[in-house]
Amino acid sequence: MTSWVLMYHSVGDVADDPYQITVSPRRLAVQLAWLARRGLRGVSVRELREAQAARRARGLVGLTFDDGYADFVVHALPALMGHGFTATVFVVADRVGMTNAWDPEGPRKALMTAAELRWIAGQGMEVGSHTMTHLSLAGAPTDQVDLELKASRVALEELLDREVTGFAYPYGHLDARAMELVRGAGYGYACAISPPRADAYAMPRTYVGEKDGPLRLRAKHARHLWAWGRGR
Repeated sequence: MTSWVLMYHSVGDVADDPYQITVSPRRLAVQLAWLARRGLRGVSVRELREAQAARRARGLVGLTFDDGYADFVVHALPALMGHGFTATVFVVADRVGMTNAWDPEGPRKALMTAAELRWIAGQGMEVGSHTMTHLSLAGAPTDQVDLELKASRVALEELLDREVTGFAYPYGHLDARAMELVRGAGYGYACAISPPRADAYAMPRTYVGEKDGPLRLRAKHARHLWAWGRGR
């Protein structure tokens, strides 16, 4: 059965959130506590895949944070470490230390600096790529996609001084060509959102938002167990 992987973005308190990408610190605390109470441990995708290969992934849940928002350091990291959890942060490599300029609406949010990315990696978090510029890969010119994939991996490896093997598709957009280009760029896996089948280069994830309290999380977990345990 495919392991459960949760998808977060930003963690903070905002009044204007048109894309519903922000979870408040209080809600995140409730969600992580819910996992812990059920005997589930949040881990990075790298750790999850290593556990799957060793057949010891039972009770593990992948935790991912897309875009690399600076509020991860302030709000998410302490909450994760308080439970002994880890996570994967997918970073837009050419926007390190800048803002989410790819979003045409909504508030501008600061992105982690190079020093902050090195700090969270030193605390056991995995840093993966989210392309150079947050480009939607499906339908984009092949040479542009290839450049976004390879250049972002090189940039992050140089910044972190460690191997980067994880990738997440911006907007969740992917097609067969994009999957092959991700593989060819040297990544070991890629996270999507809800692909029709499980694949190392289209790993399904469950969106988690501010409205997801214990009851909604329980329903989403049950849906995942059904879809990937018995239903597929």
